[in-house]
Amino acid sequence: MSSIPIQPAVAVAPQANDVLHMMRPGPLQLAASPPLSLYIHLPWCLRKCPYCDFNSHEWRGEGDDAAVPEQRYIDALIADLDAALPLVWGRTVHTIFMGGGTPSLFAPESIDRLLGAVRARLRLEPGCEITLEANPGTFERDRFRAYRAAGVTRLSVGVQSFDDAHLKALGRVHDRRQAIAAVEEAAQAFETFNLDLMYALPGQTLQGLEAELDQALALAPPHLSIYHLTIEPNTFFAKHPPALPEDDIAYAMLDRITERTAAAGLARYEVSAYARQGHSCTHNLNYWQFGDYLGLGAGAHGKLSFAHRIVRQVRVRDPQRYMAQALAGQAVAQSDDVALADLPFEFMLNALRLKEGFTLAQFGERTGLAISAIRRPLEEAEARGLLARDLHRVWPTERGMDFLSDLQAMFLPEGDRAD
Repeated sequence: MSSIPIQPAVAVAPQANDVLHMMRPGPLQLAASPPLSLYIHLPWCLRKCPYCDFNSHEWRGEGDDAAVPEQRYIDALIADLDAALPLVWGRTVHTIFMGGGTPSLFAPESIDRLLGAVRARLRLEPGCEITLEANPGTFERDRFRAYRAAGVTRLSVGVQSFDDAHLKALGRVHDRRQAIAAVEEAAQAFETFNLDLMYALPGQTLQGLEAELDQALALAPPHLSIYHLTIEPNTFFAKHPPALPEDDIAYAMLDRITERTAAAGLARYEVSAYARQGHSCTHNLNYWQFGDYLGLGAGAHGKLSFAHRIVRQVRVRDPQRYMAQALAGQAVAQSDDVALADLPFEFMLNALRLKEGFTLAQFGERTGLAISAIRRPLEEAEARGLLARDLHRVWPTERGMDFLSDLQAMFLPEGDRAD
């Protein structure tokens, strides 16, 4: 067995799991906690995609270390959860999401052990939505059924494209045939699942998009997420940019996506998400409604609300270092209060992604702020046709959805706004 090199010390956040420290007096007065979700990050993948800026790592083990260290990593996740329990004690978990990386690299037996440990420590809401991200490149028959038996209730299948040329350009490890087989298997094994696609791909035409939608909709997914390919910093595509469709073609693609999904009975409830009635992703809705989530795993982010503050946390990023730190009870690398001036933007960054927007009461409950804190940008956004509102609710217009980044930026602290 190869030896594991000694890792240098990693900075940890002092008092990150000290509930008394979190409950000390502060600037906010939150009457109640929002719903709580659990996010679990499984960081390894077969190949790093050139567009991906997530904390994902190719596994390149050899010899005795050829397999992903599943059991050690799950031990670390359980230790991380144990250390964080005082911060969420007594609260009910409404949803669980296992993301990555490629969580479906982990055996169903490992997922079963992980979920068993979670159930032993946290109170789960009856019918708790438990989602696992799956890659068609790790698909094998009956594997999805085994995840269902382990307690997973929903798959998110990362297809991205049904075109072999686009899949190759995106660095995906599966082909069209595997993608179709994985979606068909998900439909048989689960009552609900999500199909992930991307558009505005290198060399993609409107005709090519039509073919993608033909295939995706023929599989009758209850939920479809369709993301515009963007070039993120610190990715391979950022260093070697591919030729992407012009903006006017990308807008035409989005219009066609909205038309085709609506005709197929999939309602657009979020800027990139379409679902049949009853199949919206509850976990993502909690993010977008500024709910709380405890993040476990390498590089995982979390947001937790207390009586007088809202705290964001980040776990140690490197998987090997994360395992060592988590097993020592020190997985949190950063833990900071959200500044009062940043709360409106933090809330709007999420809530304005939803077609139905948010209620004025919800803004007060989730931020602890009075509606007067956002009166001026609300009026400006409404005057520009980006928002609509009544006495109870605020929502983005169709124009607001099309220019979402501009709309969200209007709620930045005044000193941070562009002229």
